[in-house]
Amino acid sequence: MIIKTFGWSFAVTAVALVGSLVLGGPTALALVAILCVLEISLSFDNAVVNATILEKMNAFWQKMFLTVGILIAVFGMRLLFPLLIVAATAHLNPVEAVSLAREGGAVTEPGTYAYLLHEAHPSIAAFGGMFLFMLFLDFFFEDRDIRWLHWLESPLARVGKLDQLSVVVALVVLVLGAEFLAKDAGAVMIAGGLGIVTYLLVNGLGELFQNAGEEAEVGVEGRGGPPQVLKASGKAAFFLFMYLEVLDASFSFDGVIGAFAITQDIFIIAVGLGVGAMYIRSMTVYLIRKGTLKSYVFLEHGAFWAIGALAVILLVSIKHEVPEVVTGLIGVGFIGAAFISSIVRNRRHPELAEEVHAGHHDADTEHAQDTGSSPPSIATSPRI
Repeated sequence: MIIKTFGWSFAVTAVALVGSLVLGGPTALALVAILCVLEISLSFDNAVVNATILEKMNAFWQKMFLTVGILIAVFGMRLLFPLLIVAATAHLNPVEAVSLAREGGAVTEPGTYAYLLHEAHPSIAAFGGMFLFMLFLDFFFEDRDIRWLHWLESPLARVGKLDQLSVVVALVVLVLGAEFLAKDAGAVMIAGGLGIVTYLLVNGLGELFQNAGEEAEVGVEGRGGPPQVLKASGKAAFFLFMYLEVLDASFSFDGVIGAFAITQDIFIIAVGLGVGAMYIRSMTVYLIRKGTLKSYVFLEHGAFWAIGALAVILLVSIKHEVPEVVTGLIGVGFIGAAFISSIVRNRRHPELAEEVHAGHHDADTEHAQDTGSSPPSIATSPRI
């Protein structure tokens, strides 16, 4: 299972490390390894959230996310996106931005690529912070059968019955952040507003086409038939795919910005963070194949609490420097606490764990019967 799931990640890691050693020597090798660890430590919660969304997509779009999606994650978000940000904020054309990136230079030196990207950080943080904050609010404002921090999640679910409350709360937080944290309040307001609009647009379109697909499926199967495990396909899956890519972008902001504290070489940054992104994809597949989210039901809640913490950290970083180790430890802390709580729950209620494994097996068997093939490598069983 480990080799099958992480095989490509191991292979890419070997190529990246050997290549960096040959081309840049021991220093480049060490920097790539450090950046890889940085990306993994900052993004484990991203893998958990990816898995919860990826389970809703059919096999074709799962493969698209794990193949085409990784190219977008590595080359798009870790290499091209920072170049575009610098080009836009410094009023440079793309060729000049690439030339500036190749020249390097310290983050404290005005006019360098690292300095310009750092100067654009407030707008980047506002966009990513508000996108993640909306994701966090929508999760906990929804009434759920399973709750982790019951004393806090229950009141949030009750107040979440107010229509569009998440938008109201997000806008209030954005206004307060722009007023008290930003030097250029207008730029932060615009970037944060775009983050909210992007979330509403991509999430709304995904839900629209997913609902349309479910209605069509019910029409074909008949309302009196057995319950179906519906997987998003077509336009619904496409917008879920886009949603995942924007989500990955929001998670990658802190890693890209923080990487310049380690090195100013954009190509080393792209390689190191890109290798880390491969492991995030592999962990996503591993969580789905093992049915981890179903067996350890509080992991999803822990991941979304980590998302909320990351959103707050991004907004705070508009004015104050937040060490990357703090960001990573908070995310790992929430995930670890949720994992331990899930183990305790399973030991206290072993019958619930047995139901989860039975449902996981039944879903794979049903898929095999429908397709005439062996059970899929990526589980498609419904969540409890």
